[in-house]
Amino acid sequence: MPLPMRRLAAAPSLPAVHPHDSPAPPSVRLRRQHGRVSMERSSTTTARGVSCVMASGKEHAATTSGDEKKGGLRGKLKKVVLAYSGGLDTSVIVPWLRENYGCEVVCFTADVGQGDIELEGLEKKAKASGASQLVVKDLTEEFVGEYIYPCLRAGAVYERKYLLGTSMARPVIAKAMVDVAKEVGADAVAHGCTGKGNDQVRFELTFYALNPELKVVAPWREWDITGREDAIEYAKKHNVPIPVSKKSIYSRDRNLWHLSHEGDILEDPANEPKEDMYMMSVSPENAPSKPEYLEIGIVAGVPTSINGKDLSPATLLAKLNEIGGKHGIGRIDMVENRLVGMKSRGVYETPGGTIMAAAVRELESLTLDRETMQWKDMLALKYAELVYAGRWFDPLRLSMDAFMETITATTTGSVTLKLYKGSVTVASRKSPYSLYREDISSFENGEIYDQADAEGFIRLYGLPTRVRAMLEKGI
Repeated sequence: MPLPMRRLAAAPSLPAVHPHDSPAPPSVRLRRQHGRVSMERSSTTTARGVSCVMASGKEHAATTSGDEKKGGLRGKLKKVVLAYSGGLDTSVIVPWLRENYGCEVVCFTADVGQGDIELEGLEKKAKASGASQLVVKDLTEEFVGEYIYPCLRAGAVYERKYLLGTSMARPVIAKAMVDVAKEVGADAVAHGCTGKGNDQVRFELTFYALNPELKVVAPWREWDITGREDAIEYAKKHNVPIPVSKKSIYSRDRNLWHLSHEGDILEDPANEPKEDMYMMSVSPENAPSKPEYLEIGIVAGVPTSINGKDLSPATLLAKLNEIGGKHGIGRIDMVENRLVGMKSRGVYETPGGTIMAAAVRELESLTLDRETMQWKDMLALKYAELVYAGRWFDPLRLSMDAFMETITATTTGSVTLKLYKGSVTVASRKSPYSLYREDISSFENGEIYDQADAEGFIRLYGLPTRVRAMLEKGI
């Protein structure tokens, strides 16, 4: 079968237009055509669903009077797009922005597969907090197809364990914020990331890359609120309804790829996580006693089907999350080095992602030669580091992505995996582009490989070793 050829994309030239109007750098997406899946470069992506909720009448008038007209305690901004979750931090940021910058606040929420429960009631919360508008975009397919799949194809894993769940989600969210800022005429964006974490870097590097003229407000680096209790008191003072207690709880981040847990007893690395903390997976001990076999279809290095059924990227991942979670797959407990210098302990649940990564890696054992695999593995470390550090739109990552796309052009086929009580093992792998030849690998003599040839190979390959030994022995 002829090999599919890929042409390495040329390095992008700098745009000659205004930075605010320039398109985002190209990203990789999947395109179905004539029953096959192919890769293409795309400069823009349209979210599957967009909803805008306007605070009406008297409520809306209140947000454009007073502080918005005269400015705030820290200066004057016209309109700010806030990354909004409806939680404690972002809820108190809304009145804080109005008070300190005299601005209109547009709340933005990205649906990246965190679940309907986390999206419920956001309109009411945003209005009650003083926002003029709530914008919700469904980014699930874009997130999986254009952010997760490139990382999966590259084999990107940070510090041996972390499959980059939060790291991949931040640039797709930040990119959408830049788009919304342009749509509503905002001159600034804001986020609720703390000054100790990685996410502040991920958000802001994306803002800088896509619209360097936007002002960035990071309240946690400015305000006097030092913790959860202060935030609750501020909310009460400004009549912001927050259904939360002062009791310490886990800090979680969820999207379609994973669920992370931090804080509470996890802050001590000596503490074992409690079983009731997990939400996406059962304990391996309580998983079914009968193994389940899955056939994952792969085209050009990314999954496309389960048991012969083609599915969209997001649908496929959601299905694997369900299956993997049932078998206790994908639990990771690690201490990682944050970008800002400190170590942190986190527990991650990535059931579907763990299955996908295992399938792609196993198929590559058939389709990649030794040198290519070694270079891919070396570059994957740097690729993961760039993604973890928020440099998604960096020319280096884009160039590395073009390399990964090219060398995985023949990583097409299927892998059958066995899921059993937290483990994922390979049962079968097949590819029309397999470099494995049974007639060569067999212990029986064949026409292509003559075992007698090995003697000359060893003599030449081992010549440096032999010469050094001769020198040491004075021969």
